[in-house]
Amino acid sequence: MLLERSSPISLESEKAGHMIGYRLHPDLNISETLNTKEELPDFMWQGKIPWIAHRLLLGAAVLIGCLLAFAPNANARDTGFRTFHLKAAGTAMTVYAYRPLFCRHPSILFVFHGLHRKASKVRKKAANIARDACLVVLAPLFDKERFPNWRYHRAGVVYRGKPTPRSQWTAPILRGLIAAARDALNLPTAKIYLFGHSAGGQFLSRVSAYSPLPEIARIVIANPSVYVAPDLSTPAPYGFGGLFSPLKARQRLKAYLALPITLYLGQNDTGNKYLVRNDAAMRQGRHRLDRGRKIFRAAQRFAADKGWPFNWRLVEVPGVGHSSGGMLRAAAFYRALGIRARSLEPTWDKQQAG
Repeated sequence: MLLERSSPISLESEKAGHMIGYRLHPDLNISETLNTKEELPDFMWQGKIPWIAHRLLLGAAVLIGCLLAFAPNANARDTGFRTFHLKAAGTAMTVYAYRPLFCRHPSILFVFHGLHRKASKVRKKAANIARDACLVVLAPLFDKERFPNWRYHRAGVVYRGKPTPRSQWTAPILRGLIAAARDALNLPTAKIYLFGHSAGGQFLSRVSAYSPLPEIARIVIANPSVYVAPDLSTPAPYGFGGLFSPLKARQRLKAYLALPITLYLGQNDTGNKYLVRNDAAMRQGRHRLDRGRKIFRAAQRFAADKGWPFNWRLVEVPGVGHSSGGMLRAAAFYRALGIRARSLEPTWDKQQAG
């Protein structure tokens, strides 16, 4: 049964809200479609818990926790799926969310879909790591009508070969989504992780290069067709030429190489389906795997030559091709994020970098 509504939800118990970790920010307009078979009720997402229900939930949580402890391979039905409609930088956005049960102090993982705009599916593909590592998954939908390829893949910075006004860039929407998520989830200090596959990886490459976001724990760029290369002369959106003054371009490139970026590559991603094949793209390599390896080495070499900080990492997944599900479900994804299961403690050290 589907219940559809759009109404404000007030917070009755601040204490309960801290326990569950969700509230509704008063400035955030949210309408949702609630599937009673699959999704958490409002009081578990926004902290509205009657005192009797609060005690019953605690008892039920202990009982279920004990049962799960003795059934580690059980695949219980997920109940934390929900769809939000909110505004970011003045733009109405649909965001598909998943919050696993018994995840008290989560970090936030944004996942960005590929060419076919299947945001709800990529959210579900990220559910396993969300449960394992205590992550809230948020998958924004960049629909093709409002976000054609030049606004999504290329982050709105260039249209038909010419730089666009900053007002048309897409990065402010991502910045707004991050702020709205922190408020809506009542997680003001949660770590933020970004993962983009294919077209989503292109989007994150452009945002990272031209409009870097502060305080991101890790940006995982997975199997994109092309990257922003560490090159001051190649025109945007494939390099840093044409968007900024020479001094500003140099500053942006230095900041780009210092970001906590992981290039996350499937070792079988060597086909050419949907592969960008223009001259600028072909100069980066023959296929996605080749391009990722070459861009990483070029970035590493450029930073070393300049004596600049370099915080990129390269993680490859054997046996996986151009598959967002394969990349998200691989054990290597923990290394790509720099986390480990059941914990968000960093697993990388200086010897592992690169």
